[in-house]
Amino acid sequence: MSGFPIEYASRIKTLPPYLFAAIDEMKKKAIARGVDIINLGIGDPDLPTPAPIIERLKQAAADPKNHQYPSYEGLLSFRQAVAGWYKRRFGVALDPASEVLTLIGSKEGIGHVPLAFINPGDIVLVPSPGYPVYPVATGFAGGVSHIMPLLKKNGFLPDLDAIPRDVAKKAKLMFLNSPNNPTSVVASKDYFKRVVAFALEHRIIVCHDAAYSEIYYDGKRPASFLEVEGAKEVGIEFHSLSKTFNMTGWRIGFAVGNQHILNGLLKIKSNLDSGTFQAIQEAGITALESDESLTDGLRKTYQERRNVLVPGLQKLGLEVDLPPAAFYVWVAVPKGYTSASFTAHMLEKAGIVTTPGNGFGKPGEGYVRMTVTTTKERLAEAVERIRKTGL
Repeated sequence: MSGFPIEYASRIKTLPPYLFAAIDEMKKKAIARGVDIINLGIGDPDLPTPAPIIERLKQAAADPKNHQYPSYEGLLSFRQAVAGWYKRRFGVALDPASEVLTLIGSKEGIGHVPLAFINPGDIVLVPSPGYPVYPVATGFAGGVSHIMPLLKKNGFLPDLDAIPRDVAKKAKLMFLNSPNNPTSVVASKDYFKRVVAFALEHRIIVCHDAAYSEIYYDGKRPASFLEVEGAKEVGIEFHSLSKTFNMTGWRIGFAVGNQHILNGLLKIKSNLDSGTFQAIQEAGITALESDESLTDGLRKTYQERRNVLVPGLQKLGLEVDLPPAAFYVWVAVPKGYTSASFTAHMLEKAGIVTTPGNGFGKPGEGYVRMTVTTTKERLAEAVERIRKTGL
């Protein structure tokens, strides 16, 4: 027990509970009551990491050269694999030495990048509903989030024309996310072109989160922000092996694009972390150099699950669109419910964990997010349980 009161810093005092930690606590309490939980809350792939990647890790972990500190920017061989993958997948040419930076998962890079460019009071353009790390990282850097609401009438994309000119003039950085979490909406190349023009006009750094680019359906591949002319002049793109290769626990990702922006992020990283375990980077090379069969099977599985959950919800009268990408389903709550009350109703009456849309920001009120990171059988059971609640 402390001999004097321990006071948290103001940035901690004002920090909301991390959304997924709060959901996990709700789930634990329900399990303690003996409830058979179907967890459609947190987007954590339930399928194992492919065997070739695991075998490469085993070999690399036994190599003594990988037991020392790694380089801050990551193995050149890993960055070369990233550049090769970007060329094959998107047709984007990258210099492995200066335009690729290894991350301890994309979350780490997203969380650190405002520290490199945002001074106290600077404005950051943040999509909402969105990944909670965008506004939190902005606040940690002393920045001010200007919310870009993702509304159905705008196709759940930020309305650039709605950003006040005085705000755009003061803004230093913009976060984007496509395929989007939580709405699953995919931005087109034409939309990215508008973003580039907007960023050039107002001198805004664009940080595009593309963590879900490889979870897509019906053969419709999402574009990279960097495919658009001029994108590399204004921004970088974050990516992760977590969702693409079922490697969420491995903590490896990368940022690519404008070398000056990456250098700023690297300066922060070199003072706050010591790089990514080289054995994991070597396993990442195996992942990135693998053929499409590793990811084709994953996409097929998620699409089959999507095609169970979404039509099932629609038959119950719930308002929900078939997502084109990611493994999230953005569901409008029925009349008479809020996001929070519907989430509580699903847990108490059906034993189903969902995520309240307002947990991703105020514009998410009126929705809940469900995931397809569980089996078709459990998803079908979830639909049946919801039906029995009499919605």
